[in-house]
Amino acid sequence: MSSDAKDGKAGFTVNDRRIFADEKGEARVEQTSPPAAQAQTAPPAIDFHTFVLSLGSSALLHLGELERPGAAGPEIDLPMAKNTIDILSMLQDKTRGNLTPEEQKLIEGLVYDLKLRYVERAGGTSSPPRSPPSK
Repeated sequence: MSSDAKDGKAGFTVNDRRIFADEKGEARVEQTSPPAAQAQTAPPAIDFHTFVLSLGSSALLHLGELERPGAAGPEIDLPMAKNTIDILSMLQDKTRGNLTPEEQKLIEGLVYDLKLRYVERAGGTSSPPRSPPSK
C-alpha cells in the first residue's frame, strides 16, 4: 500500500519495474526518480470561498478585466460573462440561509460588483439605482 493510501489521501504512485539487461547479459532493474514536474504538491482544498472566487475570476476574465495568460490583451466575451454571473446568482439563491455570515457577504458583494461591471461593459449606465421620488 502506498503512503498516500495510508494517509487517506487520493492519488497513486507509478513504479517502473521493467528489467533491463546490461552488457554481460545479466538482468538489472533501473531505479528512476520521478521528474520534478510529477512531484508536485497537492492543490489547495476547495471550499466555498475558493469556488466562488474562482467563478468570479472567470467572470472578470470574460469581462476583459483580467488578461488571459499568453494573450496579447484582454478579451471580452459578454455572453460568457453573463453566464458566469448568472451561475453565481443561482448559487446565491440556492444557498440562501445555509451560509455563514462571511460566505453570504462574499457572494453578495461579488455578485453585486460583477453585475455593475457587466452593465458598464455592455454600455448601460453604471449609476446605482435611484430611490423613488418623494411626494
